[in-house]
Amino acid sequence: MSRFIQKTLLAAVAVLAMTTAGAQVKERTLKFAFQNQTGHPQAQGAQKFADLVAEKSGKKITVKLFPGGSLGGDLQTVSALQGGTVEMTVLNAGILTAQVKEFAAYDFPFLFNNGQEADAVTDGPFGQKLMAKLEEKGLHGLGYWDLGFRNLTNSKRPIAKADDIAGLKIRVIQSPIYIDLFNTLGANATPLPFPELYSALDQKAVDGQENPNTVILSSKFAEVQKHLTQTRHIYNPQALIVSKKTWDGMSAEEKKIISDAATEATTFQRQVSRGAADSALEALKTAGMTVTELPPAEMAKLREKVKPVIEKYTASVGDATVKELMAEIAKVRK
Repeated sequence: MSRFIQKTLLAAVAVLAMTTAGAQVKERTLKFAFQNQTGHPQAQGAQKFADLVAEKSGKKITVKLFPGGSLGGDLQTVSALQGGTVEMTVLNAGILTAQVKEFAAYDFPFLFNNGQEADAVTDGPFGQKLMAKLEEKGLHGLGYWDLGFRNLTNSKRPIAKADDIAGLKIRVIQSPIYIDLFNTLGANATPLPFPELYSALDQKAVDGQENPNTVILSSKFAEVQKHLTQTRHIYNPQALIVSKKTWDGMSAEEKKIISDAATEATTFQRQVSRGAADSALEALKTAGMTVTELPPAEMAKLREKVKPVIEKYTASVGDATVKELMAEIAKVRK
């Protein structure tokens, strides 16, 4: 065979391969719903993901963002993913306890010392095992993002010691461990969907809430809350998930585009989120919030008070799962 014919055949094969690959990527739109507002690191991560998918798919796949809970609260959105009417979301991983009980372990109070520990655990065998369990619940996991450490705000008084939390009506996310945690601290825990939170604070239906500083800032809670206490009581890994109905309907090429974009967006989102945490605190001070740092002795009291909650959920999550998680954390800290 002449060299010319060989080159011609190779060129033809390359063109065919490109054409075949292109044919495996269909024109489609993915609805991506989440709770935080445009500008928040969660939204910035979602935008980065959308941009990467458009680039990698040759603009065949469009990711349409629905920020600010515009398609409903987290539980409603998860149900929509399972039904296939919404394609994607990112949410506090602990909320997935309703689907897979082991996800409650991520919401154990004072579990992680920093975000890097959380990354190592969620990206490692433990985190991937939990994601795999979502498959039978109609969901497919793509990765874990960062929301940061949760802190407590209220409109009534500064929280300068552990006992000051008692008697406050605190909005919590719709997860049993959060309800038990704040009830154990003496508060009246009130679960509400996030889209309802601002008005509940404004109308004094609840005294306070708990969220990372970036969420407090982007949601303008400083307008309706005076006091911020840096309790850092729970670190929130965020689960980036896609409807399994949608995932199963994708070609191998489309799945690679989505997975690769998710991996790149995860690195970007974590960096943005952690960089925004400190600046958010300064912005909240500027907005007029009084900020309190609990002394070590009071933090120790908080840790002691929440031990019964950890014991209760160790029993429900499973002792073996909790031991596995703690072993992973211990490895990271070596």
